[in-house]
Amino acid sequence: MPYQKKEFPNRFTALQKDAMHNLLRTMIRIRTFESRVEELFLNKKIPGFVHLYIGEEAIATGVMANLRKDDWITSTHRGHGHAIAKGAQTDRMMAELFGRKTGYCKGKGGSMHIADFSVGMLGANGVVGGGFNIAVGAGISSLIKKTDQVAVCFFGDGASNRGTFHEALNLAAVWKLPVLFVNENNQYASTTPTSFATSAERIADRAKGYGIEGYTVDGNNVIEVYNAASALIEAARKGKGPALLECLTYRIKGHYVGDPEKYRTKEEVQKHFVENNPITRYINYLKDKNLITDAEIDAIQAEASSEIAAAERFAEESPFPEPEDALDDLFSFSPQEFPEAVR
Repeated sequence: MPYQKKEFPNRFTALQKDAMHNLLRTMIRIRTFESRVEELFLNKKIPGFVHLYIGEEAIATGVMANLRKDDWITSTHRGHGHAIAKGAQTDRMMAELFGRKTGYCKGKGGSMHIADFSVGMLGANGVVGGGFNIAVGAGISSLIKKTDQVAVCFFGDGASNRGTFHEALNLAAVWKLPVLFVNENNQYASTTPTSFATSAERIADRAKGYGIEGYTVDGNNVIEVYNAASALIEAARKGKGPALLECLTYRIKGHYVGDPEKYRTKEEVQKHFVENNPITRYINYLKDKNLITDAEIDAIQAEASSEIAAAERFAEESPFPEPEDALDDLFSFSPQEFPEAVR
């Protein structure tokens, strides 16, 4: 579907070379983590379900490069990339996927529930559309405390059809909350093509119903995402209210690892991976502008591989939770006190 581009100020060109390289470093770290997670899951090292972010790395990277540590994000069931880009530790993430006690949720949450409040990552969410009102709540907190913190809510195209989407955008608009709603339109809501279940030509068009700005960008172009997010986050921080940013991308892997993918062809996936790989596109841009060398690219890739290998070792060597830990963190009182508490 065609869309009309808005030319945001090109703040990317003002970045130092190290910052430009950091965008690539984040995307490669996400890709390396996800690729290894897929292998580990298929080798039965990781329990539960895993939803990979491969092919969408430019969105988390471009948006998060404009956030401070004390800004907030809410994520989705496909949240590993968001967590890494916001500053979560890959070793604790991997431990959580392995179900180990050293994981972010002590091994009880798994892939879809990673959170790290210390870096503003308010949590991935197994509920589709579950992050909308959490992000709005964070925005209300910023308003009440009179801070200039911003909340970013990531969500998929399918989640834009949930009631929480409309509730959140409406209240954020009415109260001019500092929330940026980032739609990762990867063309499929699980197995359903976006065009089959979404009435609007562009999800960004839905912003008009709430009197806020809505824009569509190429979600596989990290520079375009960076520039759009920079302008919209700055506006939110200055009290100008929320906005909706639709990032067009494509999910290279299945909805989950093991998805038979009967709803699309291998040729379609391969075409997108070859022609629209966000990491390849960004590398080509940097090389064309003489902003990076092959040796620097190799060093970034080696660094990421070493980090993820260390994260895997940490997870493997970490203990499982004890059976008696099952009820910890569920109540404001200990399980031993439970009979007394309900009297």
